[in-house]
Amino acid sequence: MELSSLDETLALFDSLSAAPEKGIEEIIPAARTLLVRFCPRETSLASLAEKIACHSLTQRAARGSQQVTIPVHYNGEDLPVVAELLGIEVQALIRRHQEFVWNVAFTGFAPGFAYMVSDAGGWQTPRRSTPRTRIPAGSVALAGEFSGIYPQASPGGWQLIGQTELKMWDLSREQPALLMPGAQVNFIDAARSTKTVSLPARVLPQSLPEGAGATLTVLAYRVANAVAGQWPGGKGWYGAF
Repeated sequence: MELSSLDETLALFDSLSAAPEKGIEEIIPAARTLLVRFCPRETSLASLAEKIACHSLTQRAARGSQQVTIPVHYNGEDLPVVAELLGIEVQALIRRHQEFVWNVAFTGFAPGFAYMVSDAGGWQTPRRSTPRTRIPAGSVALAGEFSGIYPQASPGGWQLIGQTELKMWDLSREQPALLMPGAQVNFIDAARSTKTVSLPARVLPQSLPEGAGATLTVLAYRVANAVAGQWPGGKGWYGAF
C-alpha cells in the first residue's frame, strides 16, 4: 500500500497493529508504503482493502516503550557539509542532534538498520551525490528526514556526522537488533560522557569487632594507593573524614 507521508504510514501501521484484520499475517512499514501480507484462504484482497480503508490515517498510538541512549563521537566527515546545507554552525548541528528525541519509525536496508525521525523536524538532508563504497559500522548519518546508524560496513550515500561504539546488530543477544520500531533514542556526546567509580560504603568504628581496626587500616591504605595509581610499597595516601 502506498501512502502520502510517513505520518500516515505509521498511523495506519499503529491502527492495524492495535486492531488487526482477519487474515493479516505480517505488516511491514517503510517511509511511505505499508506491506501487508495476508492469507488468501481467510480473506480476499478486495475484502481486506475495504476493511483497511476504514482505519485511521491520522491517529498515532502511544509508542516508545523502549528507550535507548547512544553515545556518539561527533567526528563525521560530512559535518561541515550538513551544517552548511541546514544553514547552521557545526556545533549547533551537534547540539540539535542531541536535544530532541528520535523515534524509530521502521527498520530495513540491512539487519539492524533503524530509520529514526525527530518530531522537531527540520532535518531534510540530501544524500551525497557520490555514494561511498565503504562506510564503517557504527557510523551515525543523516539522509532525508532520517537519522540512521550503519550496523555493519557497507556502501552508502548518507551524510556521516559521527560514530558510535554500540553494536546495532549482534547475534549473541537475545534480540539481535538494538533498535526496534517504536523505540525512543537519545543521542549524547561521547566526548563529554564521564566514567564513575563506585567505592565501598564507609565503615564506622563502632560497627567493627575488637581488633579489626588495624586490619582495616592496612586494607584502606592499599585501596587508597590503588585508586591513586600507586604501586604497593609506594607512598601512601591518608585522609581525615
